[in-house]
Amino acid sequence: MQRKITFFMLSASGSPIKQATVSRTFLRFSGLFVTACIIFFGFAIYDHYDVKLKLSNIRGVESDLSEQSDIIVTQRKKIKKFADEINSLKSKLVDLNSFEKKLRIVANIEKPAGQDNLFGIGGSTPSDLNTQIPLTDKHNSLVREMHEQVKQLDFASINQKQGFESLLKYLEDQQNLLASTPAIRPVSGWTSSRFGYRVSPFTGLREFHKGLDIATRTGTPIVATADGVVTFAGRKGSLGKMIIIDHGHGMVTRYGHADKLLKKGGEVVKRGDTVALVGNTGRSTGSHLHYEVRLNGIPVNPEKYILN
Repeated sequence: MQRKITFFMLSASGSPIKQATVSRTFLRFSGLFVTACIIFFGFAIYDHYDVKLKLSNIRGVESDLSEQSDIIVTQRKKIKKFADEINSLKSKLVDLNSFEKKLRIVANIEKPAGQDNLFGIGGSTPSDLNTQIPLTDKHNSLVREMHEQVKQLDFASINQKQGFESLLKYLEDQQNLLASTPAIRPVSGWTSSRFGYRVSPFTGLREFHKGLDIATRTGTPIVATADGVVTFAGRKGSLGKMIIIDHGHGMVTRYGHADKLLKKGGEVVKRGDTVALVGNTGRSTGSHLHYEVRLNGIPVNPEKYILN
């Protein structure tokens, strides 16, 4: 038996004006329907906000992807620029190596063993890196080649440095040798007696003259004809007051008959430094300088060492 519920609607005065009867089953279904509607709308609202949240996340991801894509493009541009710089550096190293070879040919200097090739014995100059790869392509192979060529350039730079260092050392040695080689007139004046056999002005006999006599006024400056160290300064028999300079490499110069000595033993002198004044000391027929050049203890012609 179905139960019913009766509702009375009252007027403002309190007297019933309408009457409605509703079954309990209808009320239950109505309650379920309302509950279902609330649940449905709740899920709909939740789903709406969930979709909005996901859309927001998707837009964030898209923004991040776009930003990452820009970063990747920028990085690939930098990789290509670095590859261009490697090509440029390699070209400069090759040019430097060619310049060193030209210097060695001009100076007739052999390159040390093991430095014949810039990139190692039997090695050849690496091909230029391909920097025309599109920015949309992967640059993995280019990066690998760059790493390999950086190693090769590091080896080449060390090799080139050693080449220039050996060249510089040789040239410095040559410079020292040149600076230590007599090359100028020791005094102004005129030649009164040359190197070689002559008739002695004292004995009238034929004798070997070991130096070069340059006649000039007393007090005329005598200069060192090359860099060296004074090994003797004093009187030496018939040559009177004398300065002896050791220039190294077996080269020695001697300056005799001086009036006054201006340097002492042990002093370092440079080419052109005044070491004494012309005089007439010792066995001499007049004011002049007796100048000798000795190589490994043997007198040689001083005129061969006068370039001015």
